[in-house]
Amino acid sequence: MEKKLCEPCKEPIVDKLPPCPLMCKSPKCKAYMAPIDTSKKSIVWVLGGPGSGKGTQCDKIVAKYGFTHLSTGDLLRAEVKSGSERAKCLTAIMERGELVPNEIVLDLLKEAILARAEESKGFLIDGYPREKSQGIAFEENIAPVSVIIYFEASSETLTQRLLGRAASSGRADDNEETIKLRLKTFLDNNDLVLAQYPDKLRRINAERPVDEIFAEVQSILDPLVA
Repeated sequence: MEKKLCEPCKEPIVDKLPPCPLMCKSPKCKAYMAPIDTSKKSIVWVLGGPGSGKGTQCDKIVAKYGFTHLSTGDLLRAEVKSGSERAKCLTAIMERGELVPNEIVLDLLKEAILARAEESKGFLIDGYPREKSQGIAFEENIAPVSVIIYFEASSETLTQRLLGRAASSGRADDNEETIKLRLKTFLDNNDLVLAQYPDKLRRINAERPVDEIFAEVQSILDPLVA
């Protein structure tokens, strides 16, 4: 019987392993992703409102722990610039002012994790999930989250920080009315996300100095990488 080869990885296709669309389970296969072992490769969701300082903390985490920092916004922008067939689809969606389907976002996250799974010591998923259903889909399709770090600050603090940023950013969405709407949308959805994971959630007061906040971050991550 003639062997059929998987085109992406040139490995024999076998009639097993239904999770793999091409049925081969080769480690080289671009279509198959073996489950991430979160006991060895931690997956950390980093959440916080706009202006909470989570970007600064992510930079410090990457520098100390060697984690891979993945932002869905960055992944989408990179894909659009790639000129791929998916990029054309994304461009059309954005031009219509529609939200990118979560299936595409999950595919981008999965591909990015798979591409870095060997060398990375862990993954920081920045600003995702934004909704309850996204968290469920992530764990079903990629891997269970190891811990969720939520950088918590009051709406008043976040508003003042964003207004201060507006003075130099030139961003059209950094005005008080738009900021308040963004914060309300974030908080309404974020509360539903956090409520799903009481055992994995770690809240950090983000209204303190950067180094003081990072000291608490380290107390959360050190046990994961020990």
